[in-house]
Amino acid sequence: MRKSVAAYGSSLFLALAPGTVAVLLPWWLTGWRAGDWWQPLRLLGLVPLAAGAAVLLMAFARFVTEGLGTPAPVAPTERLVVGGLYRYVRNPMYVAVDATIAGQALLLARPVLFVYGGCAGLLMWAFARWYEEPDLGRRFGAEYDRYREAVPGWWPRLRPWDPDSAAY
Repeated sequence: MRKSVAAYGSSLFLALAPGTVAVLLPWWLTGWRAGDWWQPLRLLGLVPLAAGAAVLLMAFARFVTEGLGTPAPVAPTERLVVGGLYRYVRNPMYVAVDATIAGQALLLARPVLFVYGGCAGLLMWAFARWYEEPDLGRRFGAEYDRYREAVPGWWPRLRPWDPDSAAY
């Protein structure tokens, strides 16, 4: 897949999937109306919100530049993506989406978003566990098995994994 096609497909998928989960549904639940919590606590929500958005954009870019494809199951990558943030955690996009939802929950002082984020996180975990992991195992075989053994799925490593190293 050409990078321009991968970039277009990834941008479209970014708007549709994470855009729906991390923007449209939180808006539907809250109308962006804020509650009444202590202001410094609310402002703390900007940290996971901004970090999650930045991680999400970096992860999507990595699919285009390294994987030559998209995160969408209908247009997957040609190569296994193991660089950048993927050297620390296997699912940075899902972690980033949940972080943006948690950030919104704090910023808006809306507990319903914490509940929604938990439900969304559970669904993302189930999708990764029962669809993505078996699919990646079939497509990339031993390369994915080695990566999966070395890099945790949901809690980042402290030091980046080096795919060229024999050590995990």
